Amino acid sequence: MTLLTILLGMIGPWQIIIIALCVILLFGGKKIPEMMKGVGQGIKEFKKGIKDVHDTD
Repeated sequence: MTLLTILLGMIGPWQIIIIALCVILLFGGKKIPEMMKGVGQGIKEFKKGIKDVHDTD
């Protein structure tokens, strides 16, 4: 049994709710959409970079 399996086995719905509330309290409701937009743009750039590497091969 791996460490990841043990950790994922201990996370339940109440823990997820508590984590979400902590994130909202730390960053505020207005910052979270901005952060998610940044994450989305980062993923888009990453996929574009991978596609460019495969095209040049």
